This record gives sequence, C-alpha cells and structure tokens, in this order.
Amino acid sequence: MIQQLTLEWLNSESQIPQALWDNCFPAPFEGQWWYRSLECSHLEKQFTFTYGLISYNGEPVAIAPAFVMDVPIELVMPPLVLPIVKLIGKVVPSFLYQRTFFIGSACSDEGHIGIDPKFLKNSGLTQDDIFICIQEAAEKQAKKYNAPMLVWKDFPETFHQVLLKISKSKDLFPLVSFPSALVTLQGNKADDYIASLKSSRRQKLNKKLITAMAAPLDVSVVHLPDNQTLHQLYRLFSRTYLKGKTKFEELTPEFFEFISREKEAHFIILRHQSSHEIVAFMLCFNLGEHVINKFIGMDYDAPQDWFLYFRLWIEVVNWSYKIGAKTIQSGQTAYPAKIETGHQLIPLTNFCKHRNTLMHSISKKVASLVNWDTLDQDLALYLKAYPEEKPNIETLKEEKQ
Repeated sequence: MIQQLTLEWLNSESQIPQALWDNCFPAPFEGQWWYRSLECSHLEKQFTFTYGLISYNGEPVAIAPAFVMDVPIELVMPPLVLPIVKLIGKVVPSFLYQRTFFIGSACSDEGHIGIDPKFLKNSGLTQDDIFICIQEAAEKQAKKYNAPMLVWKDFPETFHQVLLKISKSKDLFPLVSFPSALVTLQGNKADDYIASLKSSRRQKLNKKLITAMAAPLDVSVVHLPDNQTLHQLYRLFSRTYLKGKTKFEELTPEFFEFISREKEAHFIILRHQSSHEIVAFMLCFNLGEHVINKFIGMDYDAPQDWFLYFRLWIEVVNWSYKIGAKTIQSGQTAYPAKIETGHQLIPLTNFCKHRNTLMHSISKKVASLVNWDTLDQDLALYLKAYPEEKPNIETLKEEKQ
C-alpha cells in the first residue's frame, strides 16, 4: 500500500463531508442522497452498511461504499451445480448462504468508487493506488465481519483494467454478473426514439402502444407523494417483487418514504381513470442527462391488452425527453421487455476472493462456468439469437494472466 494513503471504515454516510460526496459521486452516479435513503430504510436484517473513507496525508480524497450480506449462493450457481448445492444444504443449511463483504452499493446496478478528480490530477498517484488501498483494507475488514468472501460487486468495463491488475497481485477471480440495460435517446421526442429502433422491434412496440394508449389510464409524474399514494406504491412493488425470479434485496415501506423526499426521485404513475387506483409505476431518478429507472410496480389483475409495462415505459421516455435526458438506465433482470424496447445490455463483472484457499479454488472453478445463459433463462434465449453479445469470461481470464 502507498504509505500516504489510509482508509478508515465508517458506519454512516453522514460521517463523510457532503463536499466530498459531491466531488466523488456527481451525476450520473447515485450520490449521498441514495445512501442516506438506504440507511434510513430499516434494512438491517439484510445488509450492514459501511463506507471506506480514503485519505491522502490526512486529507479525504475518495469514498468506497461497501456492505455485508448473507448471500443465497443459488443466485450465482449454474444449473448443473445447483442440485448438489441444495442437497448439501439439507444437511448443512448454513451452506446455502455465504457471508460476503461487498465493495459497491446494495440495490445499485453498477459498482462505483468515487475519487476526487482534483486528487488524481495533483497528487501523482493513480486509480490503481486507490484500488489497492481499498482491497487491502477490505480484506482486513471482511475478517472482522466474519465474511470469508470478498466481492467487488457489479463493476462495469470502465473499471476492468484496474481490477484485473489487482486480481493479479491479490488473487481475485472474475464472476460474470447480471447485465445492466441502457437506452440512448435519439432526437428530442418519443417518436425519434421509436424511429431509432430496429424495424421488427419498432413494429411490435407500435402495435402494443396503439392498444395500450386506448386503456382508460391517466399518467402523472409525482415528487413527494402523500402517505396514501406511498402505501399504494409499496403494495404494487411488493406484488412485483414476489413475482420476480431473481431476488437480491427486499425493500421496505420506509425506503419509499425516504427516497421520495430526495429531489432526484420521481414516480411515473398510471391510474385508472374511474377508480383513480394506481395500476403501475416506475421510480426514476433525474440525474441531469441520465435517468435511472430503478423500481417498478404492476397490477397483474389489469387486462393484458393494457400492456402496462409498455405504456409505462413510453411515459418514462416522454418524461426523460422533457427533462433533457440523453440516456435511460433500466437495471438488471426482466430482460425480454427491455430488449424489446431497444435496451443495450451492459456487461457487469464481480471480482471475488475467498479467504479459505480450498473454497477459493472451488469458487473460482464454479465462476468459470457462469455466464449470462446460466444466470437467466431469458438471457439464454437472447444469446441464441445474438450469440455475439455473450460476455467473454475467457477474455477476462486471459487478461488476468
């Protein structure tokens, strides 16, 4: 570790100066407001939050969010291995959960380490120095939390080179993760976005939108919803969460209460015209030219020909154009509708290390078997049609060597 760099683990985002948050996590990244909401949301049974504050000669220069979680290992196990894992779990239930120290954010789609750009410009040190400092401190902190597994969670390709360098010296291995999804908005209105889609997708979407727009629904964009509205939103989110195949975190009513107070948060809501009941919503964050479409709730009792997802999506597109956004990030899972609406899948990778040498070797072998088509059946179907988009884990391994 570079001697001038130090890292202190803190228990709350409020212990870090707001100015440093602003410099290290500007838009389009989820900033201090995001971590503040998570801390207030009574998620203690799922996560333990912590923050690495990196200083250079005593001056704070970078932030590394982190958290501890007992992870259901079936989330990442390939289908061929999963029956064996479940069989062992019947004898040793604790085997089904892996206490893990994550570098990154719970509930976020992409990992990010915030570094004050002025520091990198003036200090003579590099991003590599910061990441090595974090890795060494995280290994020690993981032991204190009794977490044998250490994971850099869902980092995009922009961080791969530095993480591959760390992998060489600190013996980490890559693990393909669920991809994120991104739409780049063309022109200045929804018609321009639709025109930018492949013809087959454009025709299917237009056909659904014609029917969806005829449904008896009103749309509204709401900031600071009242308590009754929040209750309806959370109820719809819960139904959608239970219906989902992949579950990493379970949000609470308190999360919706606290996130709604942040200026970045807006709910795009569809209501029935006669009953005024909410039938669908998306929670979106306005981050300047970037929108994060974060959580969704749907009334699955609504008529199928209302095509709620697609009606809701086009309203998000309309709102995004209105606020001047250029991109919409729609996150992980539920890929068929995202692919149909023209999202590009963004590869994300975990970089992992198990403290036990034997378990590290086993985990590394299992990780080599994981790819998009083993993580998600919908992704497997997608890759049959577009095999060139399959993330190449072999490339990562070759670059590490």
